[in-house]
Amino acid sequence: MNWWNKLRKNTLARFGAILLLVLYLVVLGAEFFAPYDPYASQPEGSLLPPTQVYWRNPQGQFTGPHVYPTLQGAVDLATGDRTLQVDFAKPSPLRLFVSGSEYRFFRIQLPLPTRLSFSEPQFKDIQLLPGIKGNLHLFGTAGSGTLNLLGTDEQARDQLSRLIHGGRISLSIGLVGILIAFPLGLLIGGISGYFGGLADTGLMRVAEVLMTIPSIYLLITLAGVLPAGLTNSQRFLLITLITSFVSWAGLARVIRGQVLSIKQRAFVQAARAMGGRSLYIITRHVLPQTATYIIISMTLAIPSFILAEAVLSFIGLGIQQPDPSWGNMLSLASNASILVLQPWLVWSPAVLIVLTGLAFNLLGDGLRDALDPRNTKNDAS
Repeated sequence: MNWWNKLRKNTLARFGAILLLVLYLVVLGAEFFAPYDPYASQPEGSLLPPTQVYWRNPQGQFTGPHVYPTLQGAVDLATGDRTLQVDFAKPSPLRLFVSGSEYRFFRIQLPLPTRLSFSEPQFKDIQLLPGIKGNLHLFGTAGSGTLNLLGTDEQARDQLSRLIHGGRISLSIGLVGILIAFPLGLLIGGISGYFGGLADTGLMRVAEVLMTIPSIYLLITLAGVLPAGLTNSQRFLLITLITSFVSWAGLARVIRGQVLSIKQRAFVQAARAMGGRSLYIITRHVLPQTATYIIISMTLAIPSFILAEAVLSFIGLGIQQPDPSWGNMLSLASNASILVLQPWLVWSPAVLIVLTGLAFNLLGDGLRDALDPRNTKNDAS
């Protein structure tokens, strides 16, 4: 476990791992951690700024943290600013573990393909788990006031709640993507390197063609031909398949090079002499020797899947409203008035995307230093 000790001593890798653990725990329990329903609109509450928390009442007496009901007021014709109407007669204390909108915890519903075709794909939604009914939220208010820590969007929906629920799509697409792309890249690279000859030539030429095509343009092209009637769960599945399809080529090239070296080692030759089947030797003896590289590559590849979903959703080809994802929430950046008057609606999803990518890269660098047998240092930076 020397590699584990090295990883624990790496402060940056530890920070990345803790940050990822927190992010995934929060999105996994999004119904509990989000204070409000991400689809519910607040009456006359569109484009509200982050809620101000008060500790004293209007008379100056300390009463603990509380907020007041806040509505959008009329537009000031002189400055163009919209005033806020705050009802100081109705304080709403902040509370932990408050009752709110109902939800079903751990509900899992997946679209399973019955026919895959770019012209007319067909899916059937299968409910794997019905979920547990509940209405408890981590924090909220006891009263008519609402606590919008990151304000509200144009549809008067709580920005923080939508960020938490949107993280489910943005964070899960990376995990699902590598579960599809990496086995494909491993198998193709292993077969190509082990057998060589025509199989190697044909598979690598296909990989090289995919690698020469700019991935973002290919993603836009493939996503653009999807039918308009797809639900967001179906669109999520197809986006994952598309991103996985264009991501296996680089991995296969590297694995092929490693297999060319590994297949000459004594233990592989011994397995071949004992009559082991080629596919068994590849999967049982050859590919496990590439585990160090695979683990590191997985941590570094996940941000590319997250970014691909964000780009597609940003340009309107990914997850569609009203379902939230960090990408389609970031699309508000194309509105100049939002950038100037409500910048929190843009920087909040952008910060989460950057932090997630940074955390995966810090963890990947730490794993690389810890698992590299040539690294003899006892202390990580």
